[in-house]
Amino acid sequence: MPMPYGSRGGMAFSADELRVLRRALAAALQPTRHTTGATDAPAGYDADGAQEVQEYLRLAEAVDEAAREGGRLRAFLLADLARYREALPGSASGYLEQLQEALAVGYDPGAADLAALRSLCAQGQSPAESARRAALLRRCENLAELSVRARLRALPGGRTAGEPDPAPRPAPHPQPKAPRPGRPVPTPGDVFPPRRRPTPPPAARSA
Repeated sequence: MPMPYGSRGGMAFSADELRVLRRALAAALQPTRHTTGATDAPAGYDADGAQEVQEYLRLAEAVDEAAREGGRLRAFLLADLARYREALPGSASGYLEQLQEALAVGYDPGAADLAALRSLCAQGQSPAESARRAALLRRCENLAELSVRARLRALPGGRTAGEPDPAPRPAPHPQPKAPRPGRPVPTPGDVFPPRRRPTPPPAARSA
């Protein structure tokens, strides 16, 4: 059966498996009743067609099993990465190697990885080792930021920190009410009648 080639999703096929795979691809490009194993095969049909179909099915099952084995290898890799991280700083060399291999298979570094890398960068090392750790830290920071942005965009109405705020909608202005039909429009004199002068008291008039 095909075997997973490392933890990056690759597979290693034997010579016989490659032969079956080539025949399967050729049959997919040019399907015929002979290769599909139909019951209404034409005259002259032999057991070769049915045998090819069985080989295709066995190869498909083997590929599925190899894919599952690759997933298990990836899980083991991430478990080893966590163990190396917990054993820092004594396991710095192994942790950095495991982290680089995990990044190669699509691992998104988390907060624990960023904190571990910052702690390792703060240690006194040779210039070459310090530059290597700093470069790995920058790479992990970029990957973590991209992962956070992707999760924010996946949320309903999600927006990243670098995107501008949406422009606020202007408040609607109240529209003046139209006068009722058949009713005169009031004038300023009706609204504000003139003030009347007060009438003097009777004593003032007699004097």
